Amino acid sequence: MAHFVTDACIGCMTCIDECPHGCISEVETKALIDADCCVDCGACLEACPSDAIIAE
Repeated sequence: MAHFVTDACIGCMTCIDECPHGCISEVETKALIDADCCVDCGACLEACPSDAIIAE
């Protein structure tokens, strides 16, 4: 199950640095998780200060 970034994203991009697989990119000042790349490790969930990442 991949993770998804909600509208609560504040654009800090902390999750990009925390993703060990490089599955997160910045698109229009928000984070975007590549569902085909995501292995559901949860590193981004723990790193997000605004709780904007959820399991899809």
